[in-house]
Amino acid sequence: MTSARTSKYIVTELKMPAFQQSIDAEYSKFATRILWMDDQVVEGAFHMNCSWYLKAAATFADRPHVHETDEIIGFFGNDPDDPYDLGGEVEIWLEDEKHVIDRSCMIFVPAGMKHCPLLFTRVDRPIFHFTAVTGHKYDRIVDAQ
Repeated sequence: MTSARTSKYIVTELKMPAFQQSIDAEYSKFATRILWMDDQVVEGAFHMNCSWYLKAAATFADRPHVHETDEIIGFFGNDPDDPYDLGGEVEIWLEDEKHVIDRSCMIFVPAGMKHCPLLFTRVDRPIFHFTAVTGHKYDRIVDAQ
Protein backbone atom coordinates (compact mmCIF):
# COMPACT_ATOMS: atom_id res chain seq x y z
CA MET A 1 0.00 0.00 0.00
CA THR A 2 1.30 3.46 -0.91
CA SER A 3 1.70 5.94 1.90
CA ALA A 4 -0.32 9.09 1.29
CA ARG A 5 2.57 11.13 2.75
CA THR A 6 5.13 9.89 0.21
CA SER A 7 2.92 9.05 -2.78
CA LYS A 8 3.63 12.52 -4.22
CA TYR A 9 7.10 11.21 -5.18
CA ILE A 10 5.71 8.51 -7.48
CA VAL A 11 4.89 9.62 -11.03
CA THR A 12 2.81 7.22 -13.13
CA GLU A 13 1.25 9.64 -15.62
CA LEU A 14 2.84 11.93 -18.18
CA LYS A 15 2.83 15.58 -17.10
CA MET A 16 4.79 17.78 -19.51
CA PRO A 17 5.59 21.48 -19.32
CA ALA A 18 3.80 23.76 -21.79
CA PHE A 19 6.78 24.04 -24.17
CA GLN A 20 6.79 20.24 -24.57
CA GLN A 21 3.02 20.03 -24.94
CA SER A 22 3.22 22.49 -27.84
CA ILE A 23 5.39 20.06 -29.86
CA ASP A 24 3.71 16.83 -28.76
CA ALA A 25 1.62 16.31 -31.93
CA GLU A 26 4.74 16.49 -34.12
CA TYR A 27 6.84 14.47 -31.65
CA SER A 28 4.22 11.71 -31.59
CA LYS A 29 4.83 11.01 -35.29
CA PHE A 30 8.14 9.29 -34.43
CA ALA A 31 8.26 8.77 -30.66
CA THR A 32 6.10 8.16 -27.61
CA ARG A 33 6.95 10.18 -24.52
CA ILE A 34 6.45 7.99 -21.45
CA LEU A 35 7.17 10.12 -18.39
CA TRP A 36 8.56 13.54 -17.52
CA MET A 37 9.84 14.67 -14.13
CA ASP A 38 11.13 18.01 -12.94
CA ASP A 39 10.53 20.51 -10.15
CA GLN A 40 7.11 21.40 -11.58
CA VAL A 41 5.94 17.75 -11.46
CA VAL A 42 7.54 16.81 -8.12
CA GLU A 43 8.81 19.68 -5.99
CA GLY A 44 12.59 19.49 -5.61
CA ALA A 45 13.12 16.92 -8.39
CA PHE A 46 15.81 17.29 -11.02
CA HIS A 47 14.80 16.91 -14.66
CA MET A 48 14.40 13.52 -16.34
CA ASN A 49 12.28 12.37 -19.25
CA CYS A 50 12.01 9.14 -21.21
CA SER A 51 10.55 8.02 -24.53
CA TRP A 52 10.33 5.16 -26.96
CA TYR A 53 11.61 6.12 -30.42
CA LEU A 54 9.63 4.18 -33.01
CA LYS A 55 10.82 5.67 -36.32
CA ALA A 56 13.95 7.29 -37.72
CA ALA A 57 13.71 11.06 -37.27
CA ALA A 58 15.53 14.25 -36.60
CA THR A 59 14.70 15.21 -33.02
CA PHE A 60 13.75 18.58 -31.65
CA ALA A 61 17.35 18.75 -30.34
CA ASP A 62 18.32 19.73 -33.88
CA ARG A 63 20.76 22.52 -32.98
CA PRO A 64 23.77 22.59 -30.70
CA HIS A 65 23.07 23.76 -27.17
CA VAL A 66 24.50 23.68 -23.66
CA HIS A 67 23.11 23.33 -20.16
CA GLU A 68 24.32 25.05 -17.02
CA THR A 69 24.19 21.65 -15.27
CA ASP A 70 25.37 18.14 -16.12
CA GLU A 71 23.29 15.84 -18.30
CA ILE A 72 23.17 12.10 -18.92
CA ILE A 73 21.67 10.92 -22.22
CA GLY A 74 20.76 7.25 -22.63
CA PHE A 75 19.81 4.97 -25.50
CA PHE A 76 18.79 1.33 -24.97
CA GLY A 77 17.80 -1.46 -27.32
CA ASN A 78 15.07 -3.91 -26.38
CA ASP A 79 16.45 -7.33 -27.34
CA PRO A 80 16.65 -9.41 -24.13
CA ASP A 81 19.05 -11.83 -25.88
CA ASP A 82 21.43 -8.98 -26.77
CA PRO A 83 20.63 -5.91 -24.63
CA TYR A 84 23.61 -4.01 -26.05
CA ASP A 85 22.28 -4.15 -29.64
CA LEU A 86 20.52 -0.81 -30.06
CA GLY A 87 18.30 -2.06 -32.87
CA GLY A 88 19.04 1.07 -34.85
CA GLU A 89 21.48 3.92 -35.20
CA VAL A 90 21.72 7.29 -33.48
CA GLU A 91 23.89 10.23 -34.48
CA ILE A 92 24.86 12.73 -31.80
CA TRP A 93 27.38 15.53 -31.82
CA LEU A 94 29.52 16.32 -28.75
CA GLU A 95 31.37 19.60 -29.18
CA ASP A 96 32.24 19.41 -32.90
CA GLU A 97 32.63 15.62 -33.06
CA LYS A 98 30.05 13.36 -34.68
CA HIS A 99 29.36 10.03 -32.95
CA VAL A 100 27.35 7.24 -34.58
CA ILE A 101 25.93 4.88 -31.97
CA ASP A 102 24.51 1.40 -32.58
CA ARG A 103 24.93 -0.02 -29.07
CA SER A 104 23.00 0.67 -25.86
CA CYS A 105 24.82 3.45 -24.05
CA MET A 106 24.76 6.34 -21.63
CA ILE A 107 26.53 9.60 -22.46
CA PHE A 108 27.74 12.03 -19.80
CA VAL A 109 27.58 15.65 -20.95
CA PRO A 110 29.32 17.96 -18.47
CA ALA A 111 27.78 21.37 -17.76
CA GLY A 112 28.73 23.79 -20.52
CA MET A 113 29.58 21.13 -23.15
CA LYS A 114 28.05 21.88 -26.53
CA HIS A 115 26.05 18.90 -27.78
CA CYS A 116 23.57 18.00 -30.53
CA PRO A 117 22.13 17.77 -33.09
CA LEU A 118 20.62 14.39 -32.19
CA LEU A 119 19.27 12.22 -35.01
CA PHE A 120 17.71 8.77 -34.97
CA THR A 121 18.99 7.71 -38.40
CA ARG A 122 17.72 4.13 -38.26
CA VAL A 123 15.16 2.47 -35.98
CA ASP A 124 14.72 -1.26 -36.64
CA ARG A 125 13.10 -1.88 -33.25
CA PRO A 126 11.89 0.68 -30.69
CA ILE A 127 14.74 2.45 -28.89
CA PHE A 128 14.30 3.53 -25.28
CA HIS A 129 15.74 7.02 -24.76
CA PHE A 130 16.12 9.16 -21.66
CA THR A 131 17.74 12.39 -20.58
CA ALA A 132 18.52 13.44 -17.04
CA VAL A 133 19.61 17.01 -16.34
CA THR A 134 20.67 17.78 -12.79
CA GLY A 135 18.87 21.13 -12.85
CA HIS A 136 15.29 21.35 -11.60
CA LYS A 137 13.91 21.91 -15.11
CA TYR A 138 15.02 21.45 -18.71
CA ASP A 139 16.82 24.66 -19.63
CA ARG A 140 19.16 25.01 -22.56
CA ILE A 141 21.14 27.73 -24.21
CA VAL A 142 20.65 27.27 -27.96
CA ASP A 143 23.21 28.11 -30.62
CA ALA A 144 26.08 27.55 -28.25
CA GLN A 145 29.40 28.61 -29.70
